[in-house]
Amino acid sequence: MKKGLAFLLMGVMALASVGCGKKAGSSPQEKPRAVITLGAYTVPKEAYQKEILPLFAKKWKALSGTEVSFRESYLASGAQSRAILSGFEADVAALSVPEDVARLEKNGLIQPGWNGAPRRGIVTRSVVVIVTRPGNPKGIKGWKDLTRADVEVLYPSPKTSGGAMWIVDAIYGAGLKMAEQETGKADPAYARKFLKDVQRRVKVMDKSGRASVTTFENGVGDVLLTYENEALLRQMEKKDFPFIVPDATMLIENPAAIVDKNVDRHSNREVVKAFLDFLWTPEAQRAYARYGFRPVDPEVEKEFASKFVVPSQLFDFNYFGGEEALSKLLYGEKGLWTQVLEELSHEE
Repeated sequence: MKKGLAFLLMGVMALASVGCGKKAGSSPQEKPRAVITLGAYTVPKEAYQKEILPLFAKKWKALSGTEVSFRESYLASGAQSRAILSGFEADVAALSVPEDVARLEKNGLIQPGWNGAPRRGIVTRSVVVIVTRPGNPKGIKGWKDLTRADVEVLYPSPKTSGGAMWIVDAIYGAGLKMAEQETGKADPAYARKFLKDVQRRVKVMDKSGRASVTTFENGVGDVLLTYENEALLRQMEKKDFPFIVPDATMLIENPAAIVDKNVDRHSNREVVKAFLDFLWTPEAQRAYARYGFRPVDPEVEKEFASKFVVPSQLFDFNYFGGEEALSKLLYGEKGLWTQVLEELSHEE
């Protein structure tokens, strides 16, 4: 089984050489090329390939005199995390949810402290948005419209996609916020029913956020739940991709960390640490922002303030008592989302 997985990983991993120079070994005086293996989730692929990796390669060349190449793998966040756990030797894990990085820490691949203050390991932010068809023919205004019988909803599966977990978090949290407005109390029973009512309208659940976007672009469904940056990327590509930022939505925070076990094996910690640190520089943060991610650098955030709506009822993990508490509540063996899926399967 491990051999099969290894072949699969070879199929999804591309070797991208960024920076120019002679081939290794062409001169006895030439410094060996540094190599960094990046295991990332699918959504920031364009930002990495078109801007961030070339920018770092140029900076590293100027600093060290050494060329650097990147081996890149892009998968759904949960799938990428499990691939690294199963033997894919990523030096850097850039994933969708902190839980996917924490899985690697719990299994001894990443040292404790990767999520320490002040950065907390978070390199980008986003929010969950509602994408409609051009012209909004269904008249979608907000979360409640997603429960209508004439609306088909798309979002990926939380079993494989970190993005989907953010989306389910947002749906459940929006239910709590609606309960607060209607009853004065964040009622879990109300939020559970709302989650079930939305899930009942879900047409397709793909393996990744990017696959879900592609399915929607192929004409399936009336509404797509996704990252704001995915919608902004499509608009940057001149596509008609209208979206709504709900008043009540989830703050998405995307982590990155050094995979210490692999870095120690590859003996490339210096260049890998320099790359990870580079992700928090204004230069890299601006690149992320150009591709629709909300920057975590305060000054860069100010530069791009006009690009991003600030939702009036934005919430994060703290609203639910923390990431671990929310994960157990929704995705555990008897979690609410699991229960909802089972109940809906009996309705079919």
